[in-house]
Amino acid sequence: MASSAHGDEEGGRTMMNVRPATVHDAEAIAAIYNHYVKTSTATFDTKTKSVEDRIEWIAEHGPRLPILVIEADEVVVGWGAVSSYAARPAWGNTVELGIYLDSDVRGRGLGAQLGRALIEAARKEGHHALIAQIVGDNEASMDLMERLGFERVGHLREVGFKFDRLHDVVLFELLV
Repeated sequence: MASSAHGDEEGGRTMMNVRPATVHDAEAIAAIYNHYVKTSTATFDTKTKSVEDRIEWIAEHGPRLPILVIEADEVVVGWGAVSSYAARPAWGNTVELGIYLDSDVRGRGLGAQLGRALIEAARKEGHHALIAQIVGDNEASMDLMERLGFERVGHLREVGFKFDRLHDVVLFELLV
């Protein structure tokens, strides 16, 4: 699974490519994710992840739970994952979608490109319900989910504590 698109960047052409993540992407995945751990409520993780941790995480996901990266001119600038939503067997075809972009490339449509590829990958693996959990004040991510066809289905109040305050989470769902 690889897709590509061209985009203009300062008058030049930038080649975009979405492909499955490999262990060789672990360092870039960790760097992108750790930015959000330290500076944002986009994740409720509060401790950064090591490259070794990301290598294990990639290996644990396997083909049924794809992890994709998006490259600009062969440099990983974002990643997304289809992850288990819950451990009990009846949840088996319900998965959670997560997308993280390097802060320098946000607002260029890469999140939507990656999101569409993840939705298609989840569909191919036989998943039925995709869930996204977005912190209540993250308007950009909520807008992205709606552009990808997700519907707002719930609102959890004050469920995450990060940066010395409580945060809401908005639940989105897409049936594929």
